[in-house]
Parts: sequence; C-alpha cells; structure tokens
Amino acid sequence: MIRLLSGLIALGLCFDAPAYVVTISPGVRAVYLRVGTGTSVTYNSNVTTFGNNGNANNNTINIVSVVVPANVVGNGANRAMTSNSSQGTSSLDSYAFCDVPAEIYIGGFYRLPGNSGTATLTATVPTSLTNSSGQTIPFSQISWTSSGNGDTGAQPILAGTFTPGSQTLASFPVNTWRESCHSFAYGNDAVVAAGTFTGQVTYTLSAP
Repeated sequence: MIRLLSGLIALGLCFDAPAYVVTISPGVRAVYLRVGTGTSVTYNSNVTTFGNNGNANNNTINIVSVVVPANVVGNGANRAMTSNSSQGTSSLDSYAFCDVPAEIYIGGFYRLPGNSGTATLTATVPTSLTNSSGQTIPFSQISWTSSGNGDTGAQPILAGTFTPGSQTLASFPVNTWRESCHSFAYGNDAVVAAGTFTGQVTYTLSAP
C-alpha cells in the first residue's frame, strides 16, 4: 500500500450566502489566517482579540492522508484524502462550516483603518512527496475542491491543484473575512513503490 501525507500549517501575524465573504468594520491593522486547527479570534471596530493570551500563533500541523491499496495503485482514479483536524467551525461565528475530517477549514481576514489594500494567500509547495528510500511522487498529484456548508456560489478560496513553488491561492481585499472548506484528493496516476510518502505545504497570508 501507499500512504500519502501532506502537512498543513497556518502562518500569519455562518451566514447562508452565495459564498462566504463577510464585510468587517475598519479598525486597528490586523492579519489573521487559520488553516485546519487554529486559535480563535474575536474582533470589533477598534480591537482585535486573539485567543492564547492575545497571540493567534498555533503550532499545530494538520495531516491530510490517504492509504492506497496495492490492487488499485496507479489506476488513475482519484482517492479522497482525510485530515486529522477536528476543528471545522468558523472562526468568525462558530458556525459548523466544514465537515471534518473530510474537509480542512481555511479562513481569515485583513483589516485596516482605511478601505484600500489587499492581502495575498499563498502556499509554499515542495516539488514532491518523498519516502524513506528517496522515491518521489509529484505534489501536483494532490488537488482539492472548495465548498462550505450553506454556500451556493463560487468560493473565495477556489479549488485547484498544488504547483511546486510559491502558489497564489486567493486575494483578501481589506476589511473582509473570507473562508472556504477544502477537500483534498490524490490523483493516483502512476504506479509507485510501496511506502509512506510525505511532504509539507505552508500557507501564508501576507499584507503590504
């Protein structure tokens, strides 16, 4: 069998809707990003209050994985991946937005006193997943769909496929809260050796 693991970590300082984008009041400059398990945040127009004694940093690395039975290795049929995250509620209003462990929550905001500016969500992606023998699987074999409970339209963080390097995933215009739920899949397009293949993707929300 083949076991694939990809780590997800968040870095960075529901209402039913066509897609989950909520306008927030201008206020003290703040950037917040949560990927999977994270630290909660509350805010008003003047103050942003993070959990963990005022610090939103959370060192949890969630694992998304799939086991591919030997008799179907390389048959080209996508294999759904699941995560070890148990946190699917929105950081905005505690709505049960994502269905865990099938989905990973990704959300956050960029806020300023004014109304001009945009933050960028990127993923830093390795070239390959690697096993202990040095054999590899291209990271482009992992893709995702994007949804959210109660949503009906295009997501603010769209579906896609990992591309090695620094990959732009979404824009976060100032004073908006944006979140989506991602379901990952392994392409299973090649016959590869047995083993556990691992790699880590880092998500970053950066603002000028």
